[in-house]
Amino acid sequence: MTPENLKYSEEHEWVRVESDGQVVVGITDFAAESLGDVVFVELPDVGEQLTQFEKMGEIESVKAVSDLYSPVSGTITERNDSVIDSPELVNDSPFDSGWMLRVQLTDSGELDKLMGHADYQALLEAQS
Repeated sequence: MTPENLKYSEEHEWVRVESDGQVVVGITDFAAESLGDVVFVELPDVGEQLTQFEKMGEIESVKAVSDLYSPVSGTITERNDSVIDSPELVNDSPFDSGWMLRVQLTDSGELDKLMGHADYQALLEAQS
């Protein structure tokens, strides 16, 4: 079940806007389920710059290796090393303990290029 308070990309990443203006980024439960058991996560370092819709890392499962794409542009302020040490967190809790990055946005207007809950649900229905 995808939370209604998040923004979503077509690549199945999610964004949660925090009260301090930063955002938290992760992948959706749909992406995690599609991948299968996640065994490896590669994420950029704190301080690196992200560009919206550009590659930001990789995620590997028992089925495949997939690229991760940044849903926003900005500077990484925190990386969730727990998902690097325990990649199964992405499967177990993609919206909570399985988050990936905290980012200081460069342009909050980019959030308008992402989907709300209803549009994301429509995308999932179209893909099934």
